[in-house]
Order: sequence, then structure tokens, then C-alpha cells
Amino acid sequence: MTPNNSNANTDNIDIDNAGVNHQQATLDLSIELMRRDSVTPDDSGCQDVLAERLKTVGFDCEFIYFGDKEATGRDAQVKNLWARRGSADPVVCFAGHTDVVPTGNVANWSYPPFEPTIKDGFLWGRGAADMKTAIAAFTVATESFVANHPDHQGSIALLITSDEEGPSVNGTVKVIETLETRNEKITYCLVGEPSSTDTLGDIIKNGRRGSLGGVLTVTGKQGHVAYPHLAVNPIHALMPALNEFVNAKWDNGNDYFPATSMQISNINGGTGANNVIPETVEVVFNFRFSTETTEEELRAKTHAILDKHFKDSGASYEIEWKLSGNPFLTAEDKLVSACQHAIKEVTGIDTTLSTSGGTSDGRFIAPTGAQVVELGVRNATIHQVDEKVEVDDIGKLAQIYEKMLEGLLLR
Repeated sequence: MTPNNSNANTDNIDIDNAGVNHQQATLDLSIELMRRDSVTPDDSGCQDVLAERLKTVGFDCEFIYFGDKEATGRDAQVKNLWARRGSADPVVCFAGHTDVVPTGNVANWSYPPFEPTIKDGFLWGRGAADMKTAIAAFTVATESFVANHPDHQGSIALLITSDEEGPSVNGTVKVIETLETRNEKITYCLVGEPSSTDTLGDIIKNGRRGSLGGVLTVTGKQGHVAYPHLAVNPIHALMPALNEFVNAKWDNGNDYFPATSMQISNINGGTGANNVIPETVEVVFNFRFSTETTEEELRAKTHAILDKHFKDSGASYEIEWKLSGNPFLTAEDKLVSACQHAIKEVTGIDTTLSTSGGTSDGRFIAPTGAQVVELGVRNATIHQVDEKVEVDDIGKLAQIYEKMLEGLLLR
């Protein structure tokens, strides 16, 4: 690790009543986690590090495994950690993932991606922003809070998976199903995804749009382009329907969500020859939808458009649907308020609520009735070469998380 330089200021970080230096403690744990090459779905021992620390402050730690090689095509099961301190309500849960996306060509990185480096006021390395520093901040905030308030109300929990950056089928979604069978409910959940845009804490995600994907296959009849009357061109049959499909208005959105968006990401058809009418054409599309509509309504309207245009075309179609997650929204209630106050106290700024961006594991937690928000470091370099995060923000994030705990479990 490159030594810290003058641009990484650690002198102004508060030390709490228990003597915890949030900045140094969070930085040290972040580096320990980032050194582990936990490319999805491999945890690389990150959760073991967390569990050992959490046990020392009274957490019961349970590793929960899902999937197998035959079912997933992977070499091992997905590892998940459910850690809880206390048995009473409310349950305040920190949720996150230890897995990271692949690095790509490491030669393109300024510093080796799994050798965390401090330079120019930043911590560089894979997982710096997404999201090992947030997990470190969870842990330090929890340790500090418990040291200062060992007899706190309610419970604190951590739900950590190694299957967020991959298919997300054997991670948080399965852990939540397990907790539901036990009637073990999360009251408030903070997901440590990198939500901030320009400065730490400027954005809280208090909801996310739903994601509904589809693969549309149109089937006609293959033939020679010189004899179109002996064939049915599926591309020609598709075009009028596609025009209406892309110009349809699905809803108007609301105060929290923009209007539902449909985007086509792939169109594939043809044999590669210029004298053959193809038999099929495939269209891959995705809806990002608001709480103003439902999965069922989107499917029904899509089928209505296609049925109308394919009725007398001679071609047929089928759609393979996949729902990645429904939209969710956490109103401006206790969790949002606690986060807003914590951010204001630590950074002095007023935060903005947003539902923009992609999906997160919050989509699996919100349907249980939990209040869910996302709050983490800046997202400017996530999934990029030279991923990095401001060193000064790491300790501040731990302070924000601890203040949030105070707001929910002490007042």
C-alpha cells in the first residue's frame, strides 16, 4: 500500500466517547477487504473477517449458503452472512455485498486493483466505491455505537452477500426468504450502495424503479428474396408493431419517479446472406417502470400492441419475460429522517431524495414491509478502471451510519 500523503486528511475526524477514530478504523478495514480479490460470486474470506469482528461486540453470526455447481454453473455455493445483535424490535439492518465486478485488463489500471493504494487524497482499487468501504463503515459504526450504547433499544443486523454483482439469485433474495420463514422481520434497512453524486451524502436513494425484461421472437417463413410471395419476412412483419411499441406512453410517473421507460437493447435476425429472407428475428427489450404501473399491465399492453399488428401478418411471436424486481418507495418517514439528520450533522449539507439509477438488493428487502434507503460514497468511478473514493469520505460515512443508528435506536 502506498503511504498516505498530505491530500488524505485524517486529522479532523472526530473520536467518539469510546475512543474510536472512525477515519483510521474504517480505512484500515476497507484496505483489508479490498486486498481480497472477491470477484463475483467469490467472497474470498471477506465475510469471515467481518464475522470475527462482529462477534466481539455481541453479534450472533450465521453463514447461509445457497446454490451448487450443477444449478449455478459455478465452482461453489454463494456465501451469505446474517449477523444480528439483539432480539427485540425495531431491527436496523445494514445490507451490502462483498463481491466485486471483474477488473478487466489490469494493465490499464494506474495501481493494481487488489493492492489498495492511497494517492492524491483517494483510495484506489476495485471495491473502493462499490462497496467495500461502505461495509467497513457499517462495521466501524456498529462497533462504535455498541461501545457507547451497549444497552441500546432494538436490534442491529448486517446482511452481507457475495451474489449482488452476478445473477443475484443465491444472495439477498434467498436470505430474505429464509428470514421470512422464521418470521424474522427487518424494520429499517440501509443499503450501502454508492448513492452520492457530487459530494458525500448529497443523494439518498429512497426507492428504485422496477426492471422487467423481455426477449421477443418473431417467426415467419424463410425463403429467397426474389420470391417474397413464397416466404413471410418476420422483420417486415415486426416493423409496424415495433414503431408503435417504441412510441407508446406507459405512464406519466409521479412526484418520486419519472415516467416508465422502455428501451430496446438488441435486435438480431438474418442468416448473413443478402438473398435469404430469414425465418426469425429477435428483439431484446427492457422496461424501467414506476409505481404508477405494474408488471402485469406492462405485459398486457405489450401483447395488445403485438396482437394487433401480427393478426393478419402471417408471422407469429412469443415473448420470454423476466422480472428482475418491482419498484419500491420508502416514504419520508423515520429511516429517511434519521439519515437526513445524520448527514446534516456530519457534513452540514441537506440531502436530496432520488429514485434514479439501476436496481439494487433493496428490491428484495422492501416487499417484506421494511423501510429501505441506499446511502453510500460517490458513484463516479463504480465498475470502472481506476475505481476510487475520497479518503476523507470513508470515516465520515461511518460517522453518518452511527448517527443514523442513534436516531433510530436511542430516540
